[in-house]
Amino acid sequence: MEPAPAPPEPAAAPAADAAYEPVRKALATYLSPDDLEQIDTAYRFAAAAHAGQLRMSGEAYVTHPVAVTGILASWHLDPQALVAALLHDVTEDTPVGMEEIGTRFGAVAAELVDGVSKLDRIEFQSQEDAQAENFRKMLMAMSRDVRVILIKLADRLHNMRTLDAVPSEQRRRIARETLDIYAPIANRLGLNGVYRELQDLAFRHLYPLRYRVLAKAVQAARGNRRELVGKILEAIKRRLSELAIEAEVQGREKHLYSIYRKMREKSLSFSQVLDIYGFRVIVRDASSCYLTLGALHQLFRPVPGKFKDYIAIPKANGYRAVHTTLIGPYGTPVEIQIRTREMHQVAETGVASHWLYKDSGKSLSELQQMTHKWLQSLLDLQSASGDPHEFLDNVKIDLYPDEVYVFTPKGRILALPRGATAVDFAYAVHTDVGNRCIACRINRELMPLRTELRNGEQIEIITAAHANPNPAWLSYVKTGKARSEIRHYLKTMQYAESAALGERLLNRALQALGVNAGVIEPAAWDRLMRQGAAKSRQEVYTDIGLGKRLAAVVARRLVTREDEPRTLAPVVIRGSEGMAVQFATCCWPIPGDAIVGSIKKGQGLIVHLADCGAIRKSRAAKPENWIDVEWEPEPGRLFDAQIRVEAENHRGVLARVAAEIAAAGSNIQNVGMDAERGAYSSLYFTLQVSGRVHLARILRRIRRLPEVSRIGRTRE
Repeated sequence: MEPAPAPPEPAAAPAADAAYEPVRKALATYLSPDDLEQIDTAYRFAAAAHAGQLRMSGEAYVTHPVAVTGILASWHLDPQALVAALLHDVTEDTPVGMEEIGTRFGAVAAELVDGVSKLDRIEFQSQEDAQAENFRKMLMAMSRDVRVILIKLADRLHNMRTLDAVPSEQRRRIARETLDIYAPIANRLGLNGVYRELQDLAFRHLYPLRYRVLAKAVQAARGNRRELVGKILEAIKRRLSELAIEAEVQGREKHLYSIYRKMREKSLSFSQVLDIYGFRVIVRDASSCYLTLGALHQLFRPVPGKFKDYIAIPKANGYRAVHTTLIGPYGTPVEIQIRTREMHQVAETGVASHWLYKDSGKSLSELQQMTHKWLQSLLDLQSASGDPHEFLDNVKIDLYPDEVYVFTPKGRILALPRGATAVDFAYAVHTDVGNRCIACRINRELMPLRTELRNGEQIEIITAAHANPNPAWLSYVKTGKARSEIRHYLKTMQYAESAALGERLLNRALQALGVNAGVIEPAAWDRLMRQGAAKSRQEVYTDIGLGKRLAAVVARRLVTREDEPRTLAPVVIRGSEGMAVQFATCCWPIPGDAIVGSIKKGQGLIVHLADCGAIRKSRAAKPENWIDVEWEPEPGRLFDAQIRVEAENHRGVLARVAAEIAAAGSNIQNVGMDAERGAYSSLYFTLQVSGRVHLARILRRIRRLPEVSRIGRTRE
């Protein structure tokens, strides 16, 4: 039976046609007539699907996918990507399904639409968990086909350009997300133009007042420094002409966000940022770059340590150029970039130059390999990082590369983030090298593994077959790969040991209740795993061994049937159980207080005051999640307690209060103070006490001071 014919597609609105016409002209410059007809069909389909829909600005909705397609057209992307750009919101906002897109426009276009649509469906939310998980999904789609992220970046760029119509709260959220995630991804893919524009647009919407003030200052400086910029430009052109170096010299202004970030990071005022103007010299070939460098160093004095050769050692995103900073007229620092025409093309469009300059040859294939390697490294990070938060943190490290370049003993160059250590280097060479490393030689001298690496150093890693990763490494490694691999190894190796320990602890806890572990029914285990969100007995044992669950609590739950009242004695808390027991910081319980406990996966037993306001609703809604606990008569350790002291503003009053606390046998962990209110101030102390009796003794001593008007325990 033949499928029913598709309904005729209505004509697009005149405004939408007007928006599509310039995009079509741009496409006609590089697409064949057949490809162009396919794009026209996709446009008509999108216009029909979005008919009647409006953006927040009041424009026809189809103008958005048309604008996204226009951005991709400037990169000369292929027809499948352009079709996907036109249809990227169709499955989200209209009844059209993915099967229909695949039938009409092919499987490749449908897969791209599917990838981008999934990203849109999981737009970042305010919850941190959702953001981390959604970001992981986005990178999965990106790793399958880099065109997915190119469409998404073009989509985000147009949304940022038209963000004024969006409510302020949503505007700030989108701007922050753009600055944290999308702009760094554009930079990592070498899309420098998109990267800078996304940064400036996000800056404008995130900090509108700062943006306006800085834009006004730059505009004023533009007029004041026009003569100086013209003088430097003329001197560079004249010098290169004298040496017969063919070059195009451009003056360029630093982007606003780049200036703002420099002011923030170096605590500078705008008047102290002298290098808001830079110059770009575009020459014929790589050898001319170095000739130009020499000529400019003769013209103006170079600043020591400000020379970077990204031609010999390209950046991770494929960027190549020579950078130098010179002292120009009137002592003004002048930043200069020297690159070839091909390098310039790749610098502006990055991985998109694969489509834009298909005949550029070797450098583009190298760039594709570097991009593929980075995408593969993200997949490796994902497989090693089970926790979405951990994965997001590791990727963010890789998205903000301020790189240092070091050498292996065989002369291979490795780029690592600034601050990276010898352990990071070992994992960059190979995971097994990192797992087995015991020492290192830096420039042939034995050095500690935590030594930070510097540009140009040669690193040799010494390994041993018996060695294992040290948990202390996590305190100083910088790369996401090293961090995730160390955690993965430690989790894997501890699993079996922790499970065995947990089983012994549980058996002992069951014996204390007069029950043999062998008589526990499978139904009791099933109930326990449902309540505790565990997948297996092995996981329960492991959690007990790692201190994430308390053996006594698990034993009680195993021997209590659902139809029986909970009549077992309270769990006794010593306070020295380590990870297995934590004391809630919302109420700061101490021995002598009436307490209750709740098991939280990954945190163990959380102990609260019985009358803690923060848990009132939870206890009423799910009383089965709470268990009775009590203190051991002599816990044998100190606990944190907070007190508030209102005292007269006399000189030395803080010292007198502190002296009384010390005389009562307590340590002060922290001190804070509210702003003065007339003749009195509020002092806040976090003290170490053995229990309520000890705390009462301290309060009595402080209350005797004549300057103290009020004193009490706080629970916040």
